Amino acid sequence: MSYLEATHDLYKSAALTPDVGLCCTTNPVWQFPGLSIPKIMQEMNYGCGSTVSAQDLVGNPKVLYVGVGGGMELLQFAYFSRQKGGVTGVDVVDEMLEASRENFKQAEAENDWFRSDYVDLVKGDALNLPVADQSIDVAAQNCLFNIFKEEDLKKAVSEMYRVLKPHGRLVMSDPVCEVPMSEALRNDDRLRAQCLSGSIPVRDYIKILTDAGFGTIEVRARRLYRVLSPNHYPVEELIPIESIEIAAIKDPMPADGPCIFTGKSALYYGKEDYFDDGKGHVLLPNQPLAVCDKTAAALALENAEIFISESTWHYNGGGCC
Repeated sequence: MSYLEATHDLYKSAALTPDVGLCCTTNPVWQFPGLSIPKIMQEMNYGCGSTVSAQDLVGNPKVLYVGVGGGMELLQFAYFSRQKGGVTGVDVVDEMLEASRENFKQAEAENDWFRSDYVDLVKGDALNLPVADQSIDVAAQNCLFNIFKEEDLKKAVSEMYRVLKPHGRLVMSDPVCEVPMSEALRNDDRLRAQCLSGSIPVRDYIKILTDAGFGTIEVRARRLYRVLSPNHYPVEELIPIESIEIAAIKDPMPADGPCIFTGKSALYYGKEDYFDDGKGHVLLPNQPLAVCDKTAAALALENAEIFISESTWHYNGGGCC
């Protein structure tokens, strides 16, 4: 059995019998005015964070969500889109698609504004999306791509890039891990399917996105997800796994490389009225400016009276680019 077959079987079981402990279903669920999320959707929230953010969802966007789970994030996206076929959900597991269809009936009963035809549920593979080129404003996946091995991960990201419109956004939440894992862990198909042993370092995750062509990367959140301990897993030491929320934007690639925001800020504390680097970055005294890592490095070299903060791994817009 391949790791993809193991994943298929795991999520087939999770569709037929909701598995509340499969992922971080204890995480807070975003609530919006007039939105009621059925209990069954929350029980089938097989994600490790959230991909739904109002800042991405202006102007009646066309949304693609890959790996439908119980339909919760599809419902949240539909809350903003509110148009027939405004959201497309793609999944390779028939049972998960059918479970979502049933859950949408409950969502209709609880939400006067919602119609099931706001969401198109389509059987398809993340590695070969049944979606037209440059037809999507916002694409998303939650705790799916970490399951893929490297070449499949690159293919899944390139497929998302293909279907996005220029300046479209790929919003993702996935486990990441900075501690090297043994080959035994990496090749354990069950642990990979459970969103554990496929976790890779953040820098590698970001590089796959920028290699696909995304010119802007925003790291929006980073938090503890799981710990692999010797008393539960075949490991010799504790291995902490974090979840990370990232937006990759299909901007043109800058000549000097991608803009990667990891939560750095620049603050000018000199005696002049302001500091202008001549490249579009103007710093007023004691007024922090959010900057990408590239700009942070350049400013640190240009002026000794600029303080550059460490990465907070949280960025929610604005700043230098």
